[in-house]
Amino acid sequence: MLRHCPEPNPRGTARFPKAERLRHRQDFLRAQAQGKRLHTRHFGLVLAPMAAASPRLGLVVTRRLGKAVQRHRVKRLLREFFRRHKTGLPAVDLVIMAKKGAAALAYHQVEEELGRLLLSRAGKRTHD
Repeated sequence: MLRHCPEPNPRGTARFPKAERLRHRQDFLRAQAQGKRLHTRHFGLVLAPMAAASPRLGLVVTRRLGKAVQRHRVKRLLREFFRRHKTGLPAVDLVIMAKKGAAALAYHQVEEELGRLLLSRAGKRTHD
């Protein structure tokens, strides 16, 4: 019996493989020690240089943000931002720490706040 195989994603960017994540404590500690810190109203960011060709994402969402449902929602929003914009980001380890109030944001607000900071920085680096 033949099974119908679904069409592969033509963009190939909808996935979030392990190679694009910071998964180990030592990766987070290295990023914190070597990285440059940036801040927005709802997020703290650390941009740490790395040898790989594509950016990697690490998330820090503490219990101060709210219950598990709210924390997971914030993580989903941040992962979605990363998925949609990873081709425009510099090749760094990016750690995003959610601050109080981040749970109330909609996706377009997250995109505007982080996009203004990260995507403008990536554009400046390509022109230097």
